Amino acid sequence: MKTAPIKVIELFAGVGGFRIGLEGLPNSSKDTGFKVVWANQWEPGSEKRQFAFECYKEHFDPKDKNPSEVSNVDIAVALDEYEAGELSIPDCGMVVGGFPCQDYSVAKLLAQSGGIDGKKGVLWWQIYRLLKLKEPRFLLLENVDRLLKSPASQRGRDFAIMLSCLYDLGYSVEWRVINAAEYGFPQRRRRVYIFADKQTPQWTLEERLTTSGVIAEAFPVKKDVDREQWLQLTKDIKNTSDTFGLGDKVSKFQNAGAMQDGKVYTANVSASFSGKKRTLQSVLVPDNEIPEEFYVNDSKLKDWEYLKGSKKIPRTSKAGYDYVYSEGGMAFPDDRNAPARTILTGEGGSTPSRFKHIILADNGRHRRLVPDELDQLQGFPKGWTNTGMTNGNRAFCMGNALVVGIPKRIGEVISKRYKEE
Repeated sequence: MKTAPIKVIELFAGVGGFRIGLEGLPNSSKDTGFKVVWANQWEPGSEKRQFAFECYKEHFDPKDKNPSEVSNVDIAVALDEYEAGELSIPDCGMVVGGFPCQDYSVAKLLAQSGGIDGKKGVLWWQIYRLLKLKEPRFLLLENVDRLLKSPASQRGRDFAIMLSCLYDLGYSVEWRVINAAEYGFPQRRRRVYIFADKQTPQWTLEERLTTSGVIAEAFPVKKDVDREQWLQLTKDIKNTSDTFGLGDKVSKFQNAGAMQDGKVYTANVSASFSGKKRTLQSVLVPDNEIPEEFYVNDSKLKDWEYLKGSKKIPRTSKAGYDYVYSEGGMAFPDDRNAPARTILTGEGGSTPSRFKHIILADNGRHRRLVPDELDQLQGFPKGWTNTGMTNGNRAFCMGNALVVGIPKRIGEVISKRYKEE
């Protein structure tokens, strides 16, 4: 008997990275075990900044100018409308999303009237709100790895609040910082992935982290036993917000961990992978497809080289203290035979930058990466963001996106186990 697909709500959907990873490409006939039933994408700033939503809409529902399954309002507003009976949001078995690392404190929540104020609000509280409203079995989130040690004043507090919230809602949780390049992808992108399940038997936490977990099966690891720690969290979210990490110079959370019934095991792990590793070279398009605007004028090369070079610059602080600002050197040009550096939202534009990519093309000229290459570095099909937005906006979207293959592999394990139950 065929198992019904897991119904998914995709938050902060961007251009659809989670959706492609879980469902496959639009019009794919492959049974992946997932079906996105509602998505939300809203870029704060102005109506003109909804280029990611337009891209998502074109690929997943091109005939409908306002598809009901894709919401284009602030998620807080959408949930307000849902609770008021003005908007329909389907029930689901899984919630997914990648969201900014922000101040998650309860004090911040109260000060901002539920986290709604400000350009993006405190988005964790909207996720928490949706989980309480819809009670999905599964949760899969992506965030920057500094989440595990923020804020500086209370190391690890923000992540501890998330875990306390999920404990309160009855979830068991796994997390892992994954560097995509260490598992064969062509970009060195480090992000933390958080998987939660509401229906689990008793776990052996150490085994869950290293071998028996969903993430461990998708992305095998070796454990560093010298860096492991046990913690006990409570359902008292305010107490966690007020006290966790006080006085700590480093976070208690390592790059992997598991939690069940508030008991946390966390350890440092490294990738265990022997497959083929892709490089920047694998996504480069032929020179004859490169518009002239992406080539760097020889007169600007010294600026690029300076910005990417090591430097020590004397500076004076606002308080009048003298100090030396130091930066290490970066490859110039970027090594085509290694995985690319992390794509940032500021990748677009011709202005010289320390953080943008610059390569030596086959024709002997230096150039920036074109949007088709950025799409492929994140695992999207070539031309995925070519939906009428500017090249700069295409780069911005890829800087905000995730490596599609990571939720794909995690989703394959979730789907397999779900069908086996």
